[in-house]
Amino acid sequence: MGENSKAPSFYEKALEIKEKTLPSNHPSLAMSYNNMVIVYTNIGEYSKALSYCEKSLEIKEKTLPPNHSDLATSYNNIFSVYNSMGEYSKALSVCKKALEIEEKTLPPNHSDLATSYNNIGFLYNKMGEYPKALSFLEKALEIQQKTLPSNHPDLAASYNNIGRLYDNMGEYSKALSSHEKALTIWQKTLPSNHPSLATSYSNIGLVYDQLGEYWKALSFYEEALEIYQRTLPSDHPDLATLYNNIGTVYFNMGDYSKALSFHKQGLEIQQKSLPSNHPDFAQSYNNIGFVYKNMKDYSKALSYYECALNILQRALPPTHPHIKIVNESIEVVKNKL
Repeated sequence: MGENSKAPSFYEKALEIKEKTLPSNHPSLAMSYNNMVIVYTNIGEYSKALSYCEKSLEIKEKTLPPNHSDLATSYNNIFSVYNSMGEYSKALSVCKKALEIEEKTLPPNHSDLATSYNNIGFLYNKMGEYPKALSFLEKALEIQQKTLPSNHPDLAASYNNIGRLYDNMGEYSKALSSHEKALTIWQKTLPSNHPSLATSYSNIGLVYDQLGEYWKALSFYEEALEIYQRTLPSDHPDLATLYNNIGTVYFNMGDYSKALSFHKQGLEIQQKSLPSNHPDFAQSYNNIGFVYKNMKDYSKALSYYECALNILQRALPPTHPHIKIVNESIEVVKNKL
């Protein structure tokens, strides 16, 4: 239901009972640890989530055969944590372990296969490998269209991922179509304050921003912000992303002071909630650098661009398009100094 703040206390009560009454390697304990992984990932407490991942996986590796589907589930949970931490290569590695098990043990149209294809496609999108991403995301969608009702939330998640990919590829009409399909499903199936709805509004806002329809973009971002402020902790990384997106709209509208304010709000949240080498920092630094460049404060712009490049070079493949963009920005600013 998206009420992530209420979930931990109930999971913790269940886990306390199980730890008192069950053997330390009981499968039911592993299931409780998995639940803790999901909820702590959702509220941005990644170190706790990773700790529970390891406990769950340890039990399963001791008690299950090496190709058991529950092991694949654990790998997919670890993927969620690494992905949220911006550790995309580690996330991809565990995703591929999950997929290897699933391809050996499941029928070719099983929903768990679709989940793994989606996860891998999502990661390739983040890593800038767009053709690979599209191939995996289309495999996932094909399975879901054959096996799920047309309004199933998992279909919405697939449309959402494909929309993000098309946005990165500059195919904005395809991106908008995919995001609108996702939103239609989520509006029918989720409570009106569910974070997934906010994500959908934010993604549609991003496309309208790219299309130059700034007031439409702001309208969708405001709907997303209203939901996030009701349902997420004030230092949640999704809020930082949204503030950055709003800042970009104001930048595109020529309101540099508002743009700078929103980008700095986003950066402040990231500094509280993310590892210091998370790729999302690079986006914030790059955005702030871009604003300072347009305000003709070239020394500040250069400083932020260099921070962005430092993180991107550690977190992403050297061929990623974002690295090229930041390098070009640095050269432009250096020529102005």
